[in-house]
Amino acid sequence: MSRVNSKLKKRCASAIAFILIFGFGLDICRLFYFQVIKSEEYKTAAEAQQLSDTVISADRGVIYDASMNVLAESASAWLVYVNPSKIKDDAQKNLVATGLAKILGDVKAETISEKISNNKYSYVKIKGRIEYNEKTAISEFVKENELYEVIGLDPDTKRYYPFGNFASTVIGMTNSDNNGRAGIELKYNDTLTGVPGRIITAKDANSGLMSSNYETKFDAEQGTSLVLTIDKTIQYYLEKGLAQAVTDNDAASAYGIVMDVDTGAILAMATMPDYDLNEPSVIKDKEILEELAKIKDEDEYDAAYNNAVYLMWRNRAISDTYEPGSVFKIFTAAAGLEEGVVSSDSSYNCTGSIRVADNTIHCHKHEGHGVQSFSEGLMNSCNPFFITIGQELGTERFYKYFEAFGFTEKAGVDLPAEATPTADVTYHSKENMGIAQLSSSAFGQTFQVSAIQMITAVSAVANGGKLMQPYVVAKKLDQDGNTVYETTPTVKRQVISESTSKTVIEMMEKVVAEGTGKNAYIPGYRVAGKTGTSEKLTVDGEYIASFVGCAPADDPQIAVLIIIDEPQGYIHGGGAIAAPVAGSVMEQTLKYMNVEPVYTDEELSKLNATTPGVSGLTVSAAKTTLSEQDFTARVVGNGEKVISQYPIKGQSIPMGGVVILYTETDNNDTTSTVPDLTGLSISEANQRAVNSGYNIKVSGASLDSEVVSYRQSVEEGTKAELGSTITVYFKTTTGVQDD
Repeated sequence: MSRVNSKLKKRCASAIAFILIFGFGLDICRLFYFQVIKSEEYKTAAEAQQLSDTVISADRGVIYDASMNVLAESASAWLVYVNPSKIKDDAQKNLVATGLAKILGDVKAETISEKISNNKYSYVKIKGRIEYNEKTAISEFVKENELYEVIGLDPDTKRYYPFGNFASTVIGMTNSDNNGRAGIELKYNDTLTGVPGRIITAKDANSGLMSSNYETKFDAEQGTSLVLTIDKTIQYYLEKGLAQAVTDNDAASAYGIVMDVDTGAILAMATMPDYDLNEPSVIKDKEILEELAKIKDEDEYDAAYNNAVYLMWRNRAISDTYEPGSVFKIFTAAAGLEEGVVSSDSSYNCTGSIRVADNTIHCHKHEGHGVQSFSEGLMNSCNPFFITIGQELGTERFYKYFEAFGFTEKAGVDLPAEATPTADVTYHSKENMGIAQLSSSAFGQTFQVSAIQMITAVSAVANGGKLMQPYVVAKKLDQDGNTVYETTPTVKRQVISESTSKTVIEMMEKVVAEGTGKNAYIPGYRVAGKTGTSEKLTVDGEYIASFVGCAPADDPQIAVLIIIDEPQGYIHGGGAIAAPVAGSVMEQTLKYMNVEPVYTDEELSKLNATTPGVSGLTVSAAKTTLSEQDFTARVVGNGEKVISQYPIKGQSIPMGGVVILYTETDNNDTTSTVPDLTGLSISEANQRAVNSGYNIKVSGASLDSEVVSYRQSVEEGTKAELGSTITVYFKTTTGVQDD
């Protein structure tokens, strides 16, 4: 019996020992699991209950223009959040949802209510980047309803664009998360983005925030700032010219680039119509809104609206491709000269057409140009001449220069969404370039290029043959303003010799002086350029009009490219509608850059004169003095002596201009109504202006005998001070056809 008891005791002891060992072992395993394997997870969960960790948004770097004008910057904003765990009941939840929705405007009460329905959470973001007035209204709402523990505000940042639409397709914008969405903001997002800060505060047993004694703050670090090559003033000239081109020609769009030919730096780039960077999703174009209003299905409307917004954001200067037309003859000419298949002494007899394979290709002048020199061939934009040069070059040599000028590769500009050239899609591959493709390519047809490719290639012709890498960002600055990176101009390759470059520019100068580009003529400046007109491959009956030029021709500094997409009306050629815009942009830019004009004798004879001082003289003597210098006098008042004059002594006005003579102190008759000065010759416009008491400044192809005014700087019917100067823009439609 005792032996049995002894065995039983041993078994019981063993069982107890096993249970104890197993239990302690299980506890040890669980402790190991919780304290080692799952330690970080539970540590994080504990910290979440014990600590409030708020992220402080970092300011993005500032974007400056070339003169350090601020184009984009971050400013203080606020983020509103709700602590659902502190909401007492459904009534208070509804109060919070409806109250915040009313203040925020674009956030629905139903959305807020859904977000804060789960009271397990202590932090639910409602909206970030709110303005000061919204922040103030929320603070008042919290105070009135004693919602201190329910609704909170955290510091946030918001991106501002001081000039609204200015350079919108270049700068781009950020999204609600402060990340770049387009343009420079997208391309340099990682550079511009700063390092977020944090505010860590202890919580009490009820998940409420404790005093600042239990708070640790890590300041946010601003992102790197960018200095662009874009010049605010030149950008303004370009945007103004393109906007006017869209209006004047009822065009679908217009876009252009101004480039420093020696460095590849982009001084201006724009697409019109554009958009407001501060309201990037707001469509303001009335025609687009009218078309959208016709869509009744909600999903279809949303899709159409979003598509319209994306098109509005599109930087056509780098993302679109187009058929260059006669502008491309610049490069055929350069290749022909460089390879020796043509020279300055070459000539060609244009009969009006040429046979290529089984097709007849016509010159835009169907009766033909007759015998013409090489320079005249470019000046007249003669298709058969350049087809002949292309054929003499042959596929191998033609393609060598087509490739060398950069038309088979991206230009490589530091902006997103640059169009990608594709063999046998946007251009003919060497393998598939037969006689027909070679001939059409030689005068700029049956292939497509982007605007950035075109102006980079033209700059190579202008600068002595060097193909440059185009760029928009000149410098990067740290938060203290120190330069941490500076772009060095990069030569990609030498395409043609300096002598060929010089010869082609001289030929292009004649295009502007005497040929299809004369609407880009600028008194006092030597301009080289080429016009282009092409029928769109994608839309029947629609055209692309373009002009590219550089100046001064004897020492090129800038290149300007203007493209007008789908101009309406009978006159749609590049020489007629794109060249005047380019000429205006170049004239303003050259003067802004302090490039001194050098006038010919003919130009000097038509330039402005300086008004003499006639105040204090009798009216009769003043009239005699003005008449002797070919000025017209207009007397205001009934006095015998001139008390004051306008323009004042020493001011520059056109030859034959008018000087207003005031003879009474109290005279309110100092303004008049501006007449219509369009549709007139220079002499007619000047006479009409003088008769109304105004002077004119002539802009455009003023040396051509058949110019007609098409626009004036002060609108007809408006009131302006007598004697003031109105700029009148002239162009010709004679001899500028190139299609």
